[in-house]
Amino acid sequence: MSPPPELVSKNRFLGFLIWQTFTSTTIYFLTKLFLLAFFTTPKFSPSQLCFSLLKFFTFTFSNLLFSSSLSILSSPQSLPYASPLQLAAGLVRFAFVSSPAEPEFRRRALVSARFVVFVVVSGISGALSVVCLCGFDGFELIARLGFRGFVFGVLYGLFDVYKKRWVLEFPIIQRPLFYSFKMGLPLAIKRALKLSNVAYLFLAVLQVFLPEQFKSGGTMGQFITEQIILYIGSFSVVFCWELSHHLHQVLHTKRFLFAPPKGSAAAETNPSEPLLAALEESIPDSLPQYLAYLDLCMVCENNVDTWRRAAFFEETGETYKRVVAACLRPLEQLASNLSEGLEGCFVDKAHQLSNQLQSPTDSQWDSRHCEPLNNFQKYAWCARAVASLTAWSHEEDRFGVAQLTGSNAAVTSTLISSLLAVEAFMGKKTSLQPQHLMGPAAIKWNTPNIGRRDVVTTKKQGGPLHAKAYAMADVLRTSVYSIVSTFHDEMFTSTKAGLLEKDWD
Repeated sequence: MSPPPELVSKNRFLGFLIWQTFTSTTIYFLTKLFLLAFFTTPKFSPSQLCFSLLKFFTFTFSNLLFSSSLSILSSPQSLPYASPLQLAAGLVRFAFVSSPAEPEFRRRALVSARFVVFVVVSGISGALSVVCLCGFDGFELIARLGFRGFVFGVLYGLFDVYKKRWVLEFPIIQRPLFYSFKMGLPLAIKRALKLSNVAYLFLAVLQVFLPEQFKSGGTMGQFITEQIILYIGSFSVVFCWELSHHLHQVLHTKRFLFAPPKGSAAAETNPSEPLLAALEESIPDSLPQYLAYLDLCMVCENNVDTWRRAAFFEETGETYKRVVAACLRPLEQLASNLSEGLEGCFVDKAHQLSNQLQSPTDSQWDSRHCEPLNNFQKYAWCARAVASLTAWSHEEDRFGVAQLTGSNAAVTSTLISSLLAVEAFMGKKTSLQPQHLMGPAAIKWNTPNIGRRDVVTTKKQGGPLHAKAYAMADVLRTSVYSIVSTFHDEMFTSTKAGLLEKDWD
């Protein structure tokens, strides 16, 4: 039996910690044995052995601390956060006005707090790791190395937050775990070299302004040796963190099969229930729900698990309706949120010219209406899955549940509505009125009647959100095309009989 969705996340988190511990241990011993051994004099004594074990366990603990904070911060989508100015304004309003904080502000403030915790934990992990790798002799050396490691870790944490490396990016092609891990090794080494070089140069400049107790002492030879050891240790720590990032991405974005084993009793009776439970009962936008949509998309598009796709077309039609509803619900939410943002851009023709003369900053979209595009991956899976399932129903739907349940009409209307909303967001002037959209074979599509209004957008043609909108529009166009090309003959016949709107709209 397939495990519950919550257990899937826990198992992957534990697996990530185990593999991260293995890689960090390997790097630690390789650094100690093959690199630092050339610059340090080994001492063999019971006390030195205890110190060595203490350094090893502390190094392992510091990397586990970093990996745990990375897992807590990570998310399948980019989360909105509150800027320092917004946090300050919220605290002032709470202190002097005593009004309860809005739910949206609390949500953004919580995300910002997670960023701060991650940066601080990165600093602590950097301090412990650098001290354990580079030296453990004397309080002054520990304080000097610990300070450098803390600054180094804070810089790395800020870099991760700024680049949004905590967002899980699902690969287009699912590969075996070992092969995916091997492919990321050259990039991890390259990035570790760059980041360690930048951090070393920054610390070298910062050292000029530090008090004497934080500066290196001794002869020139000792100074050079200490700098070499510090650079090697810094590179090893960054390499551990880069491998942790890569392992986290590979292990958490791997496809999970929400299905009972083939040939079991559950597979013969209701093989779709684990997948439907993950789609409907998981926390919205959580990792288990993303994995469920990924699994659904691959089942609908590929010919590997045909027995699972055939189970969607069972005789009662309830399973098919639940699958289609799970796919259309996010797309309807996307179209609704973008339409709300368009309300501020709707103008009458009498005022159209004056709005066109305004600067782009005069008609900015509300950020909360643009946030749904951060969920691009889930929307793309939903569109691809429901379009593929509708296309496959032409051949595999023996009981005609797709047509009898009215799902075909719901799918086409939702896909087209989402496409219109995304194109309007992109800045395409779309007339949202009951005019007909001409498709293949002179097929006419109707759009909802919301009155004669022209969409005038002054959205800048750039930025990550605009790129996601273009990608989303391509996915929606391809999805509509796959349905129309599959049911071309049926639609043409319905057009002649005057039943197209009844069957497909």
